[in-house]
Amino acid sequence: MATPLPPMSNPTGIVRAFAARAGVARFLGRRAAWAIFSLWLLSVLVFAGGQLLPGDIGRAVLGPLADARAVAALNHELGADRPVLDQYASWITHALRGDFGMSWSYKQPVAPFVSDALLQSAKLGVLAFVVVVPLGIAGGVWAALHEGRLIDRAVSTGGLCASAVPEFVSSIVLILIFGVWLRWLPIEATAPTGAGALEQLRHLVLPVLPLVLVFFGYLARIARAGTITALDADYTRTAILKGLPSHVVIVRHVLRNALLPSVTVAATQLGYLIGGLVVVESLFRYPGVGSLIFNAAKAKDFPLLEAGVLAVGAVYTLANLAADALHAFLDPRLRTPGGA
Repeated sequence: MATPLPPMSNPTGIVRAFAARAGVARFLGRRAAWAIFSLWLLSVLVFAGGQLLPGDIGRAVLGPLADARAVAALNHELGADRPVLDQYASWITHALRGDFGMSWSYKQPVAPFVSDALLQSAKLGVLAFVVVVPLGIAGGVWAALHEGRLIDRAVSTGGLCASAVPEFVSSIVLILIFGVWLRWLPIEATAPTGAGALEQLRHLVLPVLPLVLVFFGYLARIARAGTITALDADYTRTAILKGLPSHVVIVRHVLRNALLPSVTVAATQLGYLIGGLVVVESLFRYPGVGSLIFNAAKAKDFPLLEAGVLAVGAVYTLANLAADALHAFLDPRLRTPGGA
């Protein structure tokens, strides 16, 4: 006679656990589907924008004095005289395989240029991200805990003033102060060949400062608003009435809910810090992806331009997906049936 199986100890809990996982999976699945659609739409817009840019591709590559027959032959070789839909289909098919074609300016494959530039931008962006996120969140939380006092006004006003100054203005001021007058920091962000890790970090300090100034105020305001809302919530009052210490209430109840808006903001900042640094990279002569896109646009190097923009779009998409995953982990409402 077969031995009967033991009854489930908590069938309701098991059902709820599976429902929570299914809810999170649906939430992240929808976000991933929208991310794929956004990348496809970005590819269409980038390709269409390249087609609408004025100028002749062959003429831009060969120069204004090139023979018309040579220009026509180059346009035919590059496929620029084919129908637009055929060009897009060929380009996106190869791009999905990791082949972004040849750079028209450098006559070399595009992928190494984009990967190297993206790596350089990642160094600068991640360093700025590591500095500004803890400072911004800590400043916003500290200001909220002292709402209405001098430190609250100082953090809010100082952050607002810093974020209102454009990056090129703050960069020039910082170059003049720390690079020209005091000579504490090097002006160029690129360290000499063979420089050690500390020397490379020293060259990146000055470009990071304007980014910290711009994003500190924005992130601090988001963290401050979320913390004030969490402090006034019913669950915070209940925790205080239960006699929990103030630091336990802040860490376990206030911060967990107050930092949810800051997660998405921080992820968006990471995407921008890696792919949107055209001004900073140009001022500090840094060979990042922002400078690569800018130079490719000036040279009408469409394969390089399109690959660079798609790489930046992919960075934004991955950063937002990471924010959604972290949001689902922090927000218990997304782990309940129907919460996603």
